[in-house]
Amino acid sequence: MSGFNLQRSLDRAARKSTRRVRSDRGRSRLEPRLAAQLDSLLSGQERLPMHVIARELGRNAARLGLRSPARATLYAALERATVPAFEKRTLPESVRVALHNVADDEIVPGHQVAFAAFNRGDVAALCFGAGLPWSCLAAASRLSGFRPKSRSLLHAVMRYRGI
Repeated sequence: MSGFNLQRSLDRAARKSTRRVRSDRGRSRLEPRLAAQLDSLLSGQERLPMHVIARELGRNAARLGLRSPARATLYAALERATVPAFEKRTLPESVRVALHNVADDEIVPGHQVAFAAFNRGDVAALCFGAGLPWSCLAAASRLSGFRPKSRSLLHAVMRYRGI
């Protein structure tokens, strides 16, 4: 009889290869008080430089006796920053014309407004789109469906504004 049992070896390998999923998967592990401050720092018209965000959160974390968040955590928060929404009726006429299949009383997410302004808007709509909050432009840049020149113009505006 052989000392090697193939079936037992395969069973043991199968048990080892199953990884447990973290219970907090998909959620931020950032302390809620720091997360609230981070949201307020990211909600402005212009995006703050990363070193300013890290410094402010580090100061607050030290004051509260918490660990300062890692930069990777901050970059992940930049990716999922909240995007403001706009009522269609409050937008300029040139932007309303560029928004297709949207009723006048609907609320439109800012990244959709930026997409429509850059992709289908006239000069006035482009100017309005260029002045949207940074989170709208950043979220719009991740959307598919842009015409190449429209996407290039969006990236030029983002580069100029430091987004």
